[in-house]
Amino acid sequence: MYEQIQSQMINMSKQFANAALQANTLALQNAERLIGLQFKTLEERINANVAFFGQASEARDIEDIKTIMPKGMELAKEHAERFAAVGQEMIASQLKTNQAIAELVKGQVEAANDELRNVATQAAEIATKNVDKVVKAAARK
Repeated sequence: MYEQIQSQMINMSKQFANAALQANTLALQNAERLIGLQFKTLEERINANVAFFGQASEARDIEDIKTIMPKGMELAKEHAERFAAVGQEMIASQLKTNQAIAELVKGQVEAANDELRNVATQAAEIATKNVDKVVKAAARK
């Protein structure tokens, strides 16, 4: 009896360890995705800044500066929009990862409940058989 219960507990422990590994894998994949997104965005924005400042450095008079100013404002607007979009994308990615981890945990909890229910049922059956044996033995005496 105890060997069955012990082996079932060992199996449950293995399942929990595998679930924890899967959850960590999901979290690390999400972190990798988010860092990649941030670097890509940063690279795009740096390239846009370099191009703008390259044009701005060529400005020699007030007319050139007047033509550059709207481009600078447009660049600032693009930066703000892009960073806002990246922030939303990051939040969405984090939510999806959290949902996947929650589903994984939910499945593990349900499996553990089922396994514990089976163990309890088996233990109750064995206990009932043992009680019946004791009662029969007591009745014989």
